[in-house]
Amino acid sequence: MKKISAALLAILMLFLQVSGVLAETANETNAPTASKNLTVGNTTPMRGEFFTDMWGNATSDIDVRDLLHGYNLIRWDASVSMFKEDASVVRALKVTDNAVEDRSFRMTLWDDLYYSDGSKITAWDYAFSFLFQIAPEIGEIGGKPLRTEHLLGYADYVNGNVPYLAGVQVVDDQTLVVTISHEYLPFFYEKGLLYCNPYPIRVIAPGVVVRDDGQGVYLANEDETVTEPVFTAELLRSTVLDEETGYLSHPSVVSGPYTLTSWDGVTAEFALNPYYKGNYKGQKPRIDTLTYTLAENDTMMDKLISGEFGLLNKVMRSDVVKAGTAAAARADVSMTKYPRTGMGYISFLCERDTVSSQAVRQAIAWCMDRDQITKAYTGDSGKRVDGYYGLGQWMYGVVSGSMTPPVDPPKDKNNAAEVAKYNSAVAAFKSLSLNGLTKYTVNAAKAAALLDGDGWQLNEDGIREKEINGEKVTLELRLLYPEGNSINELFEQYFVPNLEKVGIRLTMEAMPMGELLTQYYKQDERDADMIFLASNFDIVFDPAVHFIVDQDGNPNWAYTNQADEELYQIALNMRKTKTGDALTYLKRWVAFQERFNEVLPMLPIYGNAYYDFYTSALTRYEIGQNVTWGQAIVGAYLNNAANK
Repeated sequence: MKKISAALLAILMLFLQVSGVLAETANETNAPTASKNLTVGNTTPMRGEFFTDMWGNATSDIDVRDLLHGYNLIRWDASVSMFKEDASVVRALKVTDNAVEDRSFRMTLWDDLYYSDGSKITAWDYAFSFLFQIAPEIGEIGGKPLRTEHLLGYADYVNGNVPYLAGVQVVDDQTLVVTISHEYLPFFYEKGLLYCNPYPIRVIAPGVVVRDDGQGVYLANEDETVTEPVFTAELLRSTVLDEETGYLSHPSVVSGPYTLTSWDGVTAEFALNPYYKGNYKGQKPRIDTLTYTLAENDTMMDKLISGEFGLLNKVMRSDVVKAGTAAAARADVSMTKYPRTGMGYISFLCERDTVSSQAVRQAIAWCMDRDQITKAYTGDSGKRVDGYYGLGQWMYGVVSGSMTPPVDPPKDKNNAAEVAKYNSAVAAFKSLSLNGLTKYTVNAAKAAALLDGDGWQLNEDGIREKEINGEKVTLELRLLYPEGNSINELFEQYFVPNLEKVGIRLTMEAMPMGELLTQYYKQDERDADMIFLASNFDIVFDPAVHFIVDQDGNPNWAYTNQADEELYQIALNMRKTKTGDALTYLKRWVAFQERFNEVLPMLPIYGNAYYDFYTSALTRYEIGQNVTWGQAIVGAYLNNAANK
């Protein structure tokens, strides 16, 4: 596969801060192991979705998954390409293309991979993971099966045309072949398509096995004399969703650095996995037990200083950051600041007649003072964003000019032709900008004009109304926000009065995060018009996967229900950039931002940095080089000397 230029790899270092990759190092020097507990707090409550993201993707649950599920086939790596096979899992990799240019990745696995119960992990476990996560039975029990259209034969398999998944084959216990369809290539983050953790079939689907007769893998009854399929929605409802024993909230056999010992709906407890061999750096966890629980903004800093918490993760509220920064001046408190790859936003529920119109969404945008909200909410660590991006993404860094263009300097600075070529390439990157994005500020006149032009008239109560499909619809909107979040106070000051001036009435309702996400993910009936959330982007930035394409080929942004063919096609074009062609990718990324900024399926508000505050006894906690604290904690340890 074509390698990325050294310059591109250099600019991707900012991305590495949130994707857990530096140059691979072997078997780090072991620090003293202390038999201690670390209590970790986060202001985002866990939902108990500790298995996959098919039932939701709350950030705190993501942290837990990184503790429990390890041995992914791939990891981010700056030394060869954007993604690389994880050398602690994959012993050898061979890439081949067939006559129609389907690309196959033949991976030979190490034979020393084990689950937490001592049972061996083989290629069959990865095959089960691929099959399980696309199974239609997931949808029957309230989950959202993964869309892995990149796998050869995916559509034929999920539609029932053939009984096997051709894109995944098991050669033997240690050899797995994953084939990407030529129709999905090129793909900018190509090896990212191999993402897969192993999951134990005997726990999740007892009585079921994976077979491969030479055409691809499939699920079968372990007892071939049983005629009815054992793998059913009823089985998974018991093994996955049971509130006391289900693998979603109580995964009992895992592959990561820790095991789950208890979960009560608020607090999770973890213990070392004795069979974990270590990550790609050779690191094994050194803290015996972990406690992960909800932290309240108003009290968590005092609890850190008193020792009740040992680590506070993803702190961002400005007053708490200020207090934490002051505390970090003490000898016993440390802090780390790192850029976030996500953003805070309002998601429109575009199936609602109230906000289905682009004109209405734009009018709402012209009523929010996003600069003041960002300043008050995030302090000096935040910045208004105008598109679907985060300040920590390398794409934003290059296009905004805060990072060096990804162009290798000329080998011979005295060679005029080489220098000219280099200068031309740099100029091409520097010509990119986000100047084409509308910077929505407070402008009642523009908002009113948009509503007038879209047919919304003021009624006798001063509220906009319009007849849609024979029914009168009024712009009396309802916004949901997470319980315990103070954003509503800022909306009341910098948003609601401006809406009222143009004839829009907004009421806000706090909702427990679990219930709010259930509505956002469309797992329950939705009766609001807007939802305030803050989310982080996937490592593989591919907005196209968030679109659902119906039987007629019409795409809509899944959780917003906003249909826009042009936005979808731009997302597809961005995805289909050749690996290493950063200039083309960024041009398409800018085009996507411009269309997103116009259509507004979401109203972006702020990007920000995160702060982690922790006891100085926590040593080598390198959160800036990892996606989650669940990854960073593996290389850390508690040092009593730090408190002496």
